Amino acid sequence: MAGSSTSSAAAGALLRRQLKQMQSDNDIPGISCGLVNDKNIFEWEVMLMISDDCKYYGGGNFRAYLSFPPTYPLMPPKLTFQSPVPFHPNIYPNGELCISILHPPEEDKYGYESASERWSPVQSPETILLSVISLFEDPNEESPANVEAARLLRDEREGKNKDFRRRCRKCVRESLGED
Repeated sequence: MAGSSTSSAAAGALLRRQLKQMQSDNDIPGISCGLVNDKNIFEWEVMLMISDDCKYYGGGNFRAYLSFPPTYPLMPPKLTFQSPVPFHPNIYPNGELCISILHPPEEDKYGYESASERWSPVQSPETILLSVISLFEDPNEESPANVEAARLLRDEREGKNKDFRRRCRKCVRESLGED
């Protein structure tokens, strides 16, 4: 038992340093983070402010929780978007983000991801959030968490309709409190 509380304390100390660095680093545009509760370093609240020139989600402000396990950095955190949940191929309707770097560092039993694409202790909250911003810029419809969003994105990319763009713009307006 002492070993797990020691690793949890080490994880907490690392997270305190990482949060402080992110809060003082002005070179990370579009990302703001803090604690959900000042007494719990393992629960972060994050605001992602998507650049206006992003094709589908430009101007959106999306709130999420980043929950770290006591075994961090050996195991990945979980990122869950809060209401309104973005309409996105890589975000489950319940708000949970599906991205390779947040999958545990083990063999993919389905064979979709190589070990190098999955979680590694070299990742940090900053690299995670930059990857999420990148996912808003370029959604991945190949292994979707939201099948409907992936289908509509594929249709739009094939020039069939603009339904994906309309749904994204609606969620951007909701994120700004306009709908």
